[in-house]
Amino acid sequence: MKNEGKADDPAEFGIWVPGIPAIVEGWLEAANSPEWLSGLILDGIIGGVGAVLGFVPQMLVLFLLLAFLEACGYMARIAFVLDRIFRRFGLSGKSFIPILIGTGCGIPGIMASRTIENERDRRMTIMTTTFIPCGAKIPFIAMIAGAIFGGSPWVSTGAYFIGMAAIIISGIMLKKTKPFAGEPAPFVMELPAYHMPTLGNVLRSMWERGWSFIKKAGTIILLSTIVLWFLSRFGFVDGSFTMLGEDEIGKSMLAVFGNGISWLFAPLGWGNWQAAVASITGLIAKENIVGTMGVLYGGGELSTWATLASVFTGVTGFSFLVFNLLCAPCFAAMGAIKREMNSAKWTAFAIAYQCGFAYVIALCINQIGGACTGNLNIIGLIKSILLIVGMLFMLFKPYKEADKLTKKVKVK
Repeated sequence: MKNEGKADDPAEFGIWVPGIPAIVEGWLEAANSPEWLSGLILDGIIGGVGAVLGFVPQMLVLFLLLAFLEACGYMARIAFVLDRIFRRFGLSGKSFIPILIGTGCGIPGIMASRTIENERDRRMTIMTTTFIPCGAKIPFIAMIAGAIFGGSPWVSTGAYFIGMAAIIISGIMLKKTKPFAGEPAPFVMELPAYHMPTLGNVLRSMWERGWSFIKKAGTIILLSTIVLWFLSRFGFVDGSFTMLGEDEIGKSMLAVFGNGISWLFAPLGWGNWQAAVASITGLIAKENIVGTMGVLYGGGELSTWATLASVFTGVTGFSFLVFNLLCAPCFAAMGAIKREMNSAKWTAFAIAYQCGFAYVIALCINQIGGACTGNLNIIGLIKSILLIVGMLFMLFKPYKEADKLTKKVKVK
């Protein structure tokens, strides 16, 4: 039975909808289903989409709490209070609104940057908003925290602090470059009165966000997992195109593609083709990372989580987590960036900066973490130290705009 040994996997579809994989497998066996159809349904659709849908209850709780904070008038006050802090990092308090909205979905967060009048601040906000974990990244964060870090709450909570740190560091560094130099726009906003939100409005907001996630799982993610299953289960053996067994997945078309790009991620500690493919499919939709892992690591005796725990160490798992948190968002969010930037050049720069920044941070985590845990790579460690020195230089480098203002005051 293909699903044996998976009962301890909290991300499996059959946990929150008990017995679904076993029931479906029984139906398929009774109907004498072809091997390829059984594999598609069990390993592709249920293994991929089910791994994503398993996180719906947790996400509904998050959406419920966010809806309550928004409805009671507290969110607007957070933005007002943080304006003074954000201005120290080169951002306006208005930049916090898109970031806050981005915790639900990066697309409306990017679109919310329209409220920022200063063009330089608006572009910088668009570039950094998707660093904050959105709802689509929650299943991925939960998967890494549960499979590799024993369900530690610090990993999940830390993902949001990592996003905020990336926004702050990027704001400081970008503000010291010519395209983004200048004073942040002033913050003006009407604060609503505190009030107790109605239960109906809170539940409606939670359901709309949750249903949007479920619809994506039933469309984009479903199609992606079917394509991934096909590419991972078929390949060329002895010159003929055929369906592969569980132990032949390394000969699949997907493995050929993954091995072709895996060298890019080897310095980050996860140069296996499965992780490389998952990072690429995450650009379609971030939930796809979980679905891809469910398809590629879901077969065999071990559960998806047990397989991940055997493939990744704490250091490489954290590097994998950080890279996929900070790299370019999904294609839909990239389209939103293109619309708001209204420039192919600025869109390319924004995506390149996000991917480059994510790569540098993940590289430093893996190389320094490896050195501390006995896996020293001298060349990689030297590169990491040089990159950190360069970032520290940009962080503590004086603002040119401040120097110009000082000179003007002295002349007067």
